[in-house]
Amino acid sequence: MPISAVDSITPAIEHTKQQLFKSFRIGQWTRLAFVGLLAGELGGNGCNRSNFQAHPRASDLPHFPGLAGIDPALIAAAVSGIVAALAIGLILMYISSVMRFVLFDSVVARECRIRWYWNRSLGPGWRYFTFKLLYAVLSLAGIGLVVGIPAAFAFSAGWFRAPREHALPLIFGGVTLFCALIVFLIVTAVIFLLIKDFVIPQMALENLTVMEGWRHLWQMMSMEKGSYLAYVVMKIVLAIVVGILMAVATLILGLLIAIPSAGLGILAVITGKSAGLTWNVHTIALAVVIGCALLAVFLYLVALIYVPAIVFFPAYSIHFFAGRYAPLRVALYPAPPGGGTT
Repeated sequence: MPISAVDSITPAIEHTKQQLFKSFRIGQWTRLAFVGLLAGELGGNGCNRSNFQAHPRASDLPHFPGLAGIDPALIAAAVSGIVAALAIGLILMYISSVMRFVLFDSVVARECRIRWYWNRSLGPGWRYFTFKLLYAVLSLAGIGLVVGIPAAFAFSAGWFRAPREHALPLIFGGVTLFCALIVFLIVTAVIFLLIKDFVIPQMALENLTVMEGWRHLWQMMSMEKGSYLAYVVMKIVLAIVVGILMAVATLILGLLIAIPSAGLGILAVITGKSAGLTWNVHTIALAVVIGCALLAVFLYLVALIYVPAIVFFPAYSIHFFAGRYAPLRVALYPAPPGGGTT
């Protein structure tokens, strides 16, 4: 039977406790932290590189009058940096798309097997990646329309040329534009949330496309508008509460590491001075290495702190959706050996 957004909290907590604390395994926590980080559970642009040269020659670069005084090598470095950033962004978006399915499978099965789940998630992960790419482009285009059309109207009406004479319409239009932009951003965020929480399970279990899963979800939402609205509101509230708790835990952890580290650092400096040591290339390199090691330990411990949240939020959406989507219910509550029912 379907359960409400509020009632889904209890089984999600029990699911998290069972997966993480019933049999505590540091390796399992580490893998879930890694998957959650790459899937974007803590807290996705396109380019054609077929003719891109990694190190273009200055003579190959187009010349623009406004860039006459700039070193061509600097332009080449900037272009290379931008293209590299776009390429890295695409790679991370693809990894995040596949890892979203790895996280879903890990929570449903209550066991994280990265390699196994990764191999079987490549197909739906690619479809989800292409959707996110298109969704990002359409979202940016929508923002451009929401902002650009009113701005073009104000410019054509001459409001910007004489702002004092049109102060009232500029203020009213600015407030209206801001509200419209906020509404647009909220709508796009809610749609993406619904796809992430309720279309991903359909893609994983029935090999559907994003649009096929969305059409199925839309039919279900049309029959339970209040339930899904309550889910979105409750998800926001839970995110705020858990975010505050995680921030406090991270701050406490930071203090527990920073205070002893600072004390030991001061003691090391005093001891080094008394032994005649000075700051040079070797001592600075040693300090940097120690600092990086402490930072790595801190980030690892922070990731472990976030693991309960990484499991809880997918579990929350899964238990809410399982009563409304039979294939997910079967996967979440498999029949025991021998053909019995639960």
